[in-house]
Amino acid sequence: MVSSTQSVSASSFSTAASHTSASHSASQSESLLDRTASVSRTTKETDVQVTLNVDGTGKCTADTGVPFLDHMLHQIASHGLFDLEVRATGDIEIDDHHTNEDVGITLGMALRQALGDRKGITRFGHFIAPLDEALVQISLDFSGRPHLSYGLDIPTQRVGTYDTQLVREFFVAIINHAQMTLHIRQLDGINSHHIIEATFKAFARAMRMATEVDPRRAGKIPSSKGVL
Repeated sequence: MVSSTQSVSASSFSTAASHTSASHSASQSESLLDRTASVSRTTKETDVQVTLNVDGTGKCTADTGVPFLDHMLHQIASHGLFDLEVRATGDIEIDDHHTNEDVGITLGMALRQALGDRKGITRFGHFIAPLDEALVQISLDFSGRPHLSYGLDIPTQRVGTYDTQLVREFFVAIINHAQMTLHIRQLDGINSHHIIEATFKAFARAMRMATEVDPRRAGKIPSSKGVL
């Protein structure tokens, strides 16, 4: 009987310890989930405001004066499950370059601010997205070290009025200010719109993976150095 009582007590202690540990982990995870940012950036060329909730549901308002860019921002929000509001005015009477770049800069700044010291995140993300004949692979790392390897071969100079050279400029801007490494590989595709949209969808899904809270990290920075 004594032995039996001791066994029950040990089991009860184990259950209580597990419950305490689980509650502690849940508490740590909850403390990481207030990951929002509001960033404004004004120059002589543009005025950009971005509001971001990393742990959103995919809601998006995008009004940049560049319709195709707005469409791509909706892809980031929808497939990354970020809540995103982007408003911009710029010198689009000249061309879309400054607005496109400055939206990328400001979104990158918002990502960096929302993620803070990046404690508890998965850090790495990857995804391959098809869109009809187009197939694009994204691999990224919130490493703190900006780097872009860009492998798109977009066959036309424009999609509607949007200059397809601006796709690269957008990603250069975002990686420099979010401080992330990004590799983009086009595996297939002949339609410019499909290639670009598949890129943004894959980017969104890879970011969703990388920014997810990993409960096994217990709120620690995902680096052997202890800093990102």
